[in-house]
Amino acid sequence: MAERPAQPPEKIEFLASDDFPPFSFRDPQGRLTGFNVDLARAVCEELGASCSLRVKAFEALPDALMAGEGDAILSGLAKTESLRREMAFSDTYMRLPARFVLGQGTDSFDPSMPSAKRISVEAGSRHEAFLKAAFPDLAIEPFPTAGEARAALKVGKADVHFGDGMALSFWLAGKEADGCCRFAPGPWLEPRYFGDGLSIALRRDDQALLDALNYALRQVQDKGIYGELYLRYFPVGFY
Repeated sequence: MAERPAQPPEKIEFLASDDFPPFSFRDPQGRLTGFNVDLARAVCEELGASCSLRVKAFEALPDALMAGEGDAILSGLAKTESLRREMAFSDTYMRLPARFVLGQGTDSFDPSMPSAKRISVEAGSRHEAFLKAAFPDLAIEPFPTAGEARAALKVGKADVHFGDGMALSFWLAGKEADGCCRFAPGPWLEPRYFGDGLSIALRRDDQALLDALNYALRQVQDKGIYGELYLRYFPVGFY
């Protein structure tokens, strides 16, 4: 929406879990914090609405919304076909890309070019499925877990790793990676494999709130507020 809603909501009560770091979690003092928490505040400020957040177990969020215990879910709820029949979803506020990571001694990598480089990946994952479908000639080496696939890159058992960009951003910044590796250029965004990203869920009949949320999300983005929050919670960007 280009125009501010004529009658923005006076109050928005968000539903969220408190065990979804860095999006919503408890700090050492027990206070609820995280990217989603600050995003909710920014959205409400943009609309001039009072804002509250009710914590529920993640699996209880859809039923709580439909029972009227809150107005919208801000907790990374996936857009499954069954939920789409009951709920509406805002514009995507964060996409979750896949990324290639280069190990020591690997200067560059282009998956579309012939290469003898070994690519570690989690066995049975959507990332392995994507590579096999998009780049069947790559030397893919699956490992039982994503952690083992990353470890293989660190110790030189693989030249490149492919996995979840957000998880890799925290790994690269942490002690476990110990500065071993770095992102290759470019995120990979393929909804069929990596989903539609994160959005806000609300009841299907609440069109006015949907319009207001989409307007506020756009304003938060355009004013640079979103970028500030992204850098605060994701110091190693995964795009």
